[in-house]
Amino acid sequence: MPHGYLLSDDLLFTSRIAGTARGLGLDVRVARSASELGKLIAQQPPACLLLDLHNPGLALEELLASLPRPRPLVVAYGSHVDAARLKAARDAGCDLVLPRSKFVEELPAALPRWCGGA
Repeated sequence: MPHGYLLSDDLLFTSRIAGTARGLGLDVRVARSASELGKLIAQQPPACLLLDLHNPGLALEELLASLPRPRPLVVAYGSHVDAARLKAARDAGCDLVLPRSKFVEELPAALPRWCGGA
């Protein structure tokens, strides 16, 4: 089953993403912290990572540098008013950086592609 990991501690948003994934037949596992995400990746590298840029304790450059090769697709999202954080994510090497509203809008159509399922 195609899969991805989501780093987010926002329970409502996390359940929305996980529900969308389930409805599409995809397995998206949730990590609430970067250390928890690291453990998941060590067990089984994902096809994609979905990163909430506002997750407490997220050291984005460190996380990206630690990813296995070949590197999974990294999709980051954050508040549209936090342009500096979105730019920093692009500069750090995330494959796709979206404002949260655009992420939500694209999720149903893009998630299968991001997770390698279509």
